[in-house]
Amino acid sequence: MMLFLISCFSFVLLSNHLPFKLFKPNPGGFAFSALARLFFSEMRKLVPKLTRVLAKKVGDDEGNKMSLLDLPELTLECILERLPPSGLCQMGQVCASMRDMCRSDHLWERHFNRKWGRLVGDSAYRQWQCKVKSRKTEHSGCHHLRRERKCRWQSAWMRAIFGWEAKSRCSPLPVGSTMAWYLSLESGQLWFPAQVYNRENGHAGFLLSCYDADVSYDSKTNTFQARYPSQGRRMVEENIPWERLRAPPVDTQPLELHVSDCLGSLRPGDHIEVQWRKSKEFPYGWWYGVVGHLQSCSENEAHCCCLQNDEVMLEFNQHPLESRWRRTMISRKSHRESGNEVSGFYGGIRKLSEHSEISTWESLWPTLTT
Repeated sequence: MMLFLISCFSFVLLSNHLPFKLFKPNPGGFAFSALARLFFSEMRKLVPKLTRVLAKKVGDDEGNKMSLLDLPELTLECILERLPPSGLCQMGQVCASMRDMCRSDHLWERHFNRKWGRLVGDSAYRQWQCKVKSRKTEHSGCHHLRRERKCRWQSAWMRAIFGWEAKSRCSPLPVGSTMAWYLSLESGQLWFPAQVYNRENGHAGFLLSCYDADVSYDSKTNTFQARYPSQGRRMVEENIPWERLRAPPVDTQPLELHVSDCLGSLRPGDHIEVQWRKSKEFPYGWWYGVVGHLQSCSENEAHCCCLQNDEVMLEFNQHPLESRWRRTMISRKSHRESGNEVSGFYGGIRKLSEHSEISTWESLWPTLTT
Protein backbone atom coordinates (compact mmCIF):
# COMPACT_ATOMS: atom_id res chain seq x y z
CA MET A 1 0.00 0.00 0.00
CA MET A 2 2.79 2.41 0.91
CA LEU A 3 4.56 1.64 -2.38
CA PHE A 4 1.35 2.44 -4.29
CA LEU A 5 0.91 5.76 -2.48
CA ILE A 6 4.52 6.74 -3.13
CA SER A 7 4.13 5.90 -6.82
CA CYS A 8 0.95 7.96 -7.06
CA PHE A 9 2.56 10.81 -5.17
CA SER A 10 5.50 10.89 -7.57
CA PHE A 11 3.17 10.79 -10.56
CA VAL A 12 1.10 13.67 -9.18
CA LEU A 13 4.19 15.79 -8.66
CA LEU A 14 5.23 15.18 -12.23
CA SER A 15 1.77 16.03 -13.44
CA ASN A 16 2.12 19.52 -11.99
CA HIS A 17 4.81 20.17 -14.57
CA LEU A 18 3.05 18.39 -17.45
CA PRO A 19 0.10 20.43 -18.77
CA PHE A 20 -2.91 18.48 -19.90
CA LYS A 21 -2.57 19.88 -23.40
CA LEU A 22 -0.02 17.15 -24.00
CA PHE A 23 -2.94 14.76 -24.13
CA LYS A 24 -4.02 15.24 -27.69
CA PRO A 25 -7.80 15.30 -27.85
CA ASN A 26 -9.40 13.05 -30.35
CA PRO A 27 -12.97 12.15 -30.86
CA GLY A 28 -12.55 8.65 -29.52
CA GLY A 29 -10.51 9.60 -26.45
CA PHE A 30 -12.62 12.38 -24.94
CA ALA A 31 -14.05 10.12 -22.24
CA PHE A 32 -10.58 8.96 -21.16
CA SER A 33 -9.29 12.55 -21.01
CA ALA A 34 -12.15 13.65 -18.76
CA LEU A 35 -11.62 10.68 -16.48
CA ALA A 36 -7.91 11.47 -16.22
CA ARG A 37 -8.62 15.08 -15.28
CA LEU A 38 -10.97 13.93 -12.54
CA PHE A 39 -8.38 11.47 -11.21
CA PHE A 40 -5.62 14.07 -11.10
CA SER A 41 -7.89 16.60 -9.44
CA GLU A 42 -8.68 14.20 -6.61
CA MET A 43 -5.04 13.20 -6.21
CA ARG A 44 -3.98 16.85 -5.83
CA LYS A 45 -6.32 17.11 -2.87
CA LEU A 46 -4.52 14.18 -1.24
CA VAL A 47 -1.02 15.68 -1.65
CA PRO A 48 -0.90 17.58 1.71
CA LYS A 49 -2.19 14.58 3.65
CA LEU A 50 0.19 12.21 1.85
CA THR A 51 3.10 14.55 2.55
CA ARG A 52 2.36 14.49 6.28
CA VAL A 53 2.14 10.69 6.26
CA LEU A 54 5.49 10.32 4.51
CA ALA A 55 7.16 12.86 6.80
CA LYS A 56 5.93 10.98 9.86
CA LYS A 57 7.18 7.71 8.41
CA VAL A 58 10.66 9.12 7.77
CA GLY A 59 10.76 10.62 11.26
CA ASP A 60 9.80 7.30 12.80
CA ASP A 61 12.56 5.53 10.86
CA GLU A 62 15.16 8.04 12.06
CA GLY A 63 13.91 7.80 15.62
CA ASN A 64 14.28 4.02 15.55
CA LYS A 65 18.03 4.18 14.89
CA MET A 66 20.02 2.51 17.72
CA SER A 67 22.39 4.69 19.73
CA LEU A 68 25.37 3.59 21.81
CA LEU A 69 23.32 3.91 25.00
CA ASP A 70 20.78 1.41 23.62
CA LEU A 71 23.36 -1.37 23.79
CA PRO A 72 23.14 -3.87 26.66
CA GLU A 73 25.05 -2.72 29.72
CA LEU A 74 27.52 -5.60 29.57
CA THR A 75 28.28 -4.93 25.89
CA LEU A 76 28.82 -1.23 26.54
CA GLU A 77 31.12 -2.05 29.46
CA CYS A 78 33.20 -4.31 27.22
CA ILE A 79 33.55 -1.50 24.68
CA LEU A 80 34.60 1.05 27.30
CA GLU A 81 37.09 -1.36 28.85
CA ARG A 82 38.94 -1.52 25.53
CA LEU A 83 39.30 2.24 25.20
CA PRO A 84 42.60 3.93 26.14
CA PRO A 85 42.54 6.76 28.71
CA SER A 86 42.27 9.38 25.97
CA GLY A 87 39.31 7.51 24.46
CA LEU A 88 37.51 7.39 27.80
CA CYS A 89 38.01 11.13 28.27
CA GLN A 90 36.66 11.87 24.79
CA MET A 91 33.73 9.48 25.16
CA GLY A 92 32.86 11.15 28.45
CA GLN A 93 32.24 14.40 26.55
CA VAL A 94 29.28 12.91 24.64
CA CYS A 95 26.54 13.20 27.26
CA ALA A 96 25.94 13.11 31.00
CA SER A 97 25.17 9.38 31.08
CA MET A 98 28.30 8.50 29.15
CA ARG A 99 30.34 10.88 31.30
CA ASP A 100 29.34 9.07 34.49
CA MET A 101 30.13 5.68 32.97
CA CYS A 102 33.53 6.77 31.62
CA ARG A 103 34.56 8.16 35.01
CA SER A 104 33.83 5.00 36.99
CA ASP A 105 36.70 3.79 39.15
CA HIS A 106 36.72 0.21 37.87
CA LEU A 107 37.49 1.39 34.31
CA TRP A 108 40.36 3.63 35.42
CA GLU A 109 41.83 1.19 37.94
CA ARG A 110 42.93 -1.08 35.10
CA HIS A 111 44.74 1.79 33.33
CA PHE A 112 46.15 3.03 36.63
CA ASN A 113 47.57 -0.33 37.68
CA ARG A 114 48.99 -0.99 34.23
CA LYS A 115 50.97 2.25 34.08
CA TRP A 116 51.44 3.39 37.66
CA GLY A 117 51.02 0.27 39.79
CA ARG A 118 54.73 -0.55 39.91
CA LEU A 119 55.82 2.97 40.82
CA VAL A 120 53.10 4.30 43.11
CA GLY A 121 53.33 2.88 46.61
CA ASP A 122 51.69 3.49 49.97
CA SER A 123 53.58 6.74 50.56
CA ALA A 124 52.41 8.15 47.22
CA TYR A 125 48.84 7.13 48.05
CA ARG A 126 49.04 8.99 51.36
CA GLN A 127 50.34 12.04 49.51
CA TRP A 128 47.35 11.88 47.18
CA GLN A 129 44.92 11.48 50.09
CA CYS A 130 46.35 14.59 51.74
CA LYS A 131 45.76 16.52 48.53
CA VAL A 132 42.20 15.18 48.28
CA LYS A 133 41.50 16.16 51.88
CA SER A 134 42.79 19.69 51.31
CA ARG A 135 40.49 20.05 48.31
CA LYS A 136 37.46 18.88 50.27
CA THR A 137 38.10 21.38 53.06
CA GLU A 138 38.25 24.43 50.80
CA HIS A 139 35.91 27.26 51.67
CA SER A 140 32.39 26.44 50.48
CA GLY A 141 31.59 30.08 49.68
CA CYS A 142 33.84 29.94 46.62
CA HIS A 143 31.99 27.03 45.04
CA HIS A 144 31.46 28.62 41.63
CA LEU A 145 35.00 29.95 41.45
CA ARG A 146 36.42 26.57 42.44
CA ARG A 147 34.22 24.83 39.88
CA GLU A 148 35.44 27.15 37.13
CA ARG A 149 39.05 26.69 38.22
CA LYS A 150 38.70 22.88 38.26
CA CYS A 151 37.26 22.98 34.74
CA ARG A 152 40.22 25.04 33.56
CA TRP A 153 42.61 22.58 35.19
CA GLN A 154 40.79 19.66 33.62
CA SER A 155 40.94 21.31 30.19
CA ALA A 156 44.66 21.96 30.66
CA TRP A 157 45.17 18.31 31.62
CA MET A 158 43.46 17.08 28.47
CA ARG A 159 45.46 19.45 26.30
CA ALA A 160 48.79 18.58 27.94
CA ILE A 161 48.27 14.82 28.18
CA PHE A 162 46.18 13.85 25.17
CA GLY A 163 46.62 16.83 22.84
CA TRP A 164 42.99 17.92 22.63
CA GLU A 165 40.80 20.44 24.42
CA ALA A 166 37.99 19.45 26.74
CA LYS A 167 34.62 21.15 26.39
CA SER A 168 34.54 24.59 27.94
CA ARG A 169 31.39 23.81 29.92
CA CYS A 170 32.69 20.67 31.55
CA SER A 171 31.83 18.98 34.81
CA PRO A 172 34.65 18.84 37.39
CA LEU A 173 36.08 15.44 38.14
CA PRO A 174 34.89 13.78 41.36
CA VAL A 175 37.37 14.55 44.12
CA GLY A 176 39.26 11.42 45.10
CA SER A 177 38.27 9.37 42.04
CA THR A 178 40.74 7.04 40.36
CA MET A 179 40.42 9.08 37.16
CA ALA A 180 41.37 12.27 39.02
CA TRP A 181 44.37 10.52 40.57
CA TYR A 182 45.47 9.17 37.18
CA LEU A 183 45.21 12.57 35.49
CA SER A 184 46.93 14.28 38.41
CA LEU A 185 49.92 11.98 37.94
CA GLU A 186 49.86 12.23 34.14
CA SER A 187 49.74 16.02 34.18
CA GLY A 188 52.72 16.27 36.53
CA GLN A 189 50.77 18.33 39.06
CA LEU A 190 51.27 15.74 41.79
CA TRP A 191 54.75 15.31 43.23
CA PHE A 192 54.90 11.96 44.98
CA PRO A 193 57.53 9.99 46.94
CA ALA A 194 59.62 7.46 45.03
CA GLN A 195 63.19 6.22 44.95
CA VAL A 196 65.73 6.87 42.19
CA TYR A 197 68.46 4.42 41.18
CA ASN A 198 71.92 5.84 40.44
CA ARG A 199 70.94 9.43 41.18
CA GLU A 200 72.43 12.42 39.39
CA ASN A 201 72.47 10.62 36.03
CA GLY A 202 74.64 7.76 37.24
CA HIS A 203 77.31 9.84 38.97
CA ALA A 204 80.23 7.60 40.01
CA GLY A 205 79.60 8.41 43.65
CA PHE A 206 76.09 6.97 43.51
CA LEU A 207 76.51 3.78 41.47
CA LEU A 208 74.24 0.97 42.65
CA SER A 209 72.41 3.16 45.13
CA CYS A 210 68.80 4.21 45.47
CA TYR A 211 67.74 7.49 47.08
CA ASP A 212 64.40 8.90 48.17
CA ALA A 213 63.02 11.84 46.23
CA ASP A 214 59.81 13.60 45.27
CA VAL A 215 59.18 12.96 41.58
CA SER A 216 56.90 14.43 38.94
CA TYR A 217 55.99 13.01 35.52
CA ASP A 218 56.49 14.78 32.19
CA SER A 219 54.09 13.27 29.65
CA LYS A 220 55.77 15.03 26.71
CA THR A 221 59.10 13.27 27.23
CA ASN A 222 57.79 10.23 29.16
CA THR A 223 60.40 10.92 31.84
CA PHE A 224 60.48 12.26 35.39
CA GLN A 225 62.13 14.99 37.35
CA ALA A 226 63.22 14.44 40.93
CA ARG A 227 63.85 16.69 43.91
CA TYR A 228 66.34 15.34 46.46
CA PRO A 229 66.44 16.69 50.03
CA SER A 230 69.98 17.42 51.14
CA GLN A 231 71.03 19.57 54.11
CA GLY A 232 68.16 22.02 53.82
CA ARG A 233 68.43 22.51 50.04
CA ARG A 234 66.87 20.62 47.18
CA MET A 235 68.72 19.24 44.19
CA VAL A 236 66.69 18.71 41.01
CA GLU A 237 67.41 16.06 38.38
CA GLU A 238 65.54 15.86 35.08
CA ASN A 239 64.94 13.34 32.28
CA ILE A 240 64.86 10.29 34.55
CA PRO A 241 63.54 7.20 32.69
CA TRP A 242 61.02 4.79 34.17
CA GLU A 243 63.58 2.02 34.73
CA ARG A 244 65.50 4.17 37.21
CA LEU A 245 62.52 4.59 39.53
CA ARG A 246 60.78 2.37 42.05
CA ALA A 247 58.24 2.63 44.83
CA PRO A 248 59.80 2.64 48.32
CA PRO A 249 59.92 -1.04 49.37
CA VAL A 250 59.68 -0.24 53.09
CA ASP A 251 57.83 2.44 55.00
CA THR A 252 60.96 4.13 56.36
CA GLN A 253 61.60 7.85 56.01
CA PRO A 254 64.97 9.01 54.57
CA LEU A 255 66.27 10.17 57.97
CA GLU A 256 64.96 7.15 59.90
CA LEU A 257 66.90 4.01 60.72
CA HIS A 258 65.32 0.90 59.23
CA VAL A 259 64.78 -1.89 61.75
CA SER A 260 66.57 -4.96 60.38
CA ASP A 261 64.73 -8.26 60.77
CA CYS A 262 67.02 -10.48 58.70
CA LEU A 263 70.36 -10.33 60.53
CA GLY A 264 70.03 -13.79 62.02
CA SER A 265 69.56 -15.46 58.63
CA LEU A 266 72.23 -13.67 56.58
CA ARG A 267 74.69 -16.03 54.92
CA PRO A 268 77.36 -15.67 52.20
CA GLY A 269 75.87 -15.10 48.76
CA ASP A 270 72.73 -13.31 49.97
CA HIS A 271 71.78 -10.16 48.08
CA ILE A 272 71.10 -7.18 50.33
CA GLU A 273 70.36 -3.48 50.47
CA VAL A 274 72.01 -1.42 53.21
CA GLN A 275 71.20 2.06 54.43
CA TRP A 276 74.21 4.35 54.17
CA ARG A 277 74.80 8.06 54.66
CA LYS A 278 77.84 10.26 54.59
CA SER A 279 77.13 11.90 57.93
CA LYS A 280 74.29 11.98 60.40
CA GLU A 281 72.96 15.22 58.92
CA PHE A 282 72.36 13.55 55.54
CA PRO A 283 69.42 11.30 54.61
CA TYR A 284 70.00 7.60 54.08
CA GLY A 285 70.32 5.99 50.69
CA TRP A 286 69.91 2.29 49.93
CA TRP A 287 73.06 0.61 48.57
CA TYR A 288 73.26 -2.76 46.87
CA GLY A 289 75.67 -5.38 48.19
CA VAL A 290 76.15 -9.05 48.96
CA VAL A 291 77.05 -11.01 52.06
CA GLY A 292 80.63 -12.25 51.84
CA HIS A 293 82.72 -14.80 53.69
CA LEU A 294 84.65 -13.88 56.80
CA GLN A 295 88.42 -13.75 56.48
CA SER A 296 88.69 -16.75 58.80
CA CYS A 297 86.39 -18.81 56.56
CA SER A 298 87.75 -21.22 53.96
CA GLU A 299 84.87 -20.23 51.63
CA ASN A 300 84.04 -23.90 51.22
CA GLU A 301 80.29 -24.37 51.41
CA ALA A 302 80.64 -27.73 53.11
CA HIS A 303 82.73 -26.23 55.92
CA CYS A 304 81.46 -22.62 56.00
CA CYS A 305 80.73 -21.41 59.52
CA CYS A 306 79.86 -17.79 58.71
CA LEU A 307 76.19 -18.30 59.60
CA GLN A 308 77.13 -19.29 63.15
CA ASN A 309 79.45 -16.31 63.63
CA ASP A 310 78.29 -13.12 65.36
CA GLU A 311 79.99 -11.00 62.70
CA VAL A 312 78.68 -10.51 59.15
CA MET A 313 80.83 -9.40 56.22
CA LEU A 314 79.13 -7.01 53.77
CA GLU A 315 80.70 -6.53 50.34
CA PHE A 316 80.09 -3.77 47.81
CA ASN A 317 81.85 -5.03 44.72
CA GLN A 318 81.02 -1.95 42.65
CA HIS A 319 83.88 -0.22 44.49
CA PRO A 320 87.57 -0.90 43.76
CA LEU A 321 89.42 -3.40 45.94
CA GLU A 322 91.41 -0.67 47.67
CA SER A 323 88.32 1.44 48.44
CA ARG A 324 87.33 1.96 52.07
CA TRP A 325 83.75 1.19 51.03
CA ARG A 326 84.53 -2.18 49.47
CA ARG A 327 83.90 -4.14 52.68
CA THR A 328 82.52 -3.55 56.14
CA MET A 329 81.77 -5.71 59.16
CA ILE A 330 78.62 -5.52 61.28
CA SER A 331 77.38 -7.32 64.37
CA ARG A 332 74.68 -9.88 63.77
CA LYS A 333 73.19 -9.46 67.26
CA SER A 334 73.61 -5.80 68.16
CA HIS A 335 73.76 -3.90 64.86
CA ARG A 336 71.89 -0.61 64.79
CA GLU A 337 74.01 2.03 63.05
CA SER A 338 77.77 1.70 62.71
CA GLY A 339 80.49 3.76 61.07
CA ASN A 340 82.27 7.09 61.34
CA GLU A 341 82.61 10.45 59.61
CA VAL A 342 85.33 9.09 57.31
CA SER A 343 83.68 5.96 55.92
CA GLY A 344 80.08 7.00 56.54
CA PHE A 345 77.38 5.34 58.58
CA TYR A 346 75.73 1.99 57.82
CA GLY A 347 72.14 1.59 58.93
CA GLY A 348 69.39 -0.97 58.46
CA ILE A 349 69.63 -3.98 56.13
CA ARG A 350 67.09 -5.55 53.78
CA LYS A 351 67.56 -9.08 52.49
CA LEU A 352 66.48 -9.37 48.85
CA SER A 353 64.47 -12.46 48.02
CA GLU A 354 62.54 -11.33 44.93
CA HIS A 355 64.24 -12.17 41.64
CA SER A 356 62.87 -8.97 40.09
CA GLU A 357 64.66 -6.81 42.67
CA ILE A 358 67.97 -8.62 42.21
CA SER A 359 67.77 -8.50 38.40
CA THR A 360 67.06 -4.75 38.54
CA TRP A 361 70.22 -4.14 40.54
CA GLU A 362 72.24 -6.38 38.22
CA SER A 363 70.98 -4.46 35.19
CA LEU A 364 72.39 -1.28 36.73
CA TRP A 365 75.82 -2.78 37.26
CA PRO A 366 78.58 -0.57 35.78
CA THR A 367 79.99 -1.79 32.49
CA LEU A 368 83.58 -1.20 33.58
CA THR A 369 84.89 -2.08 37.05
CA THR A 370 88.33 -1.96 38.52
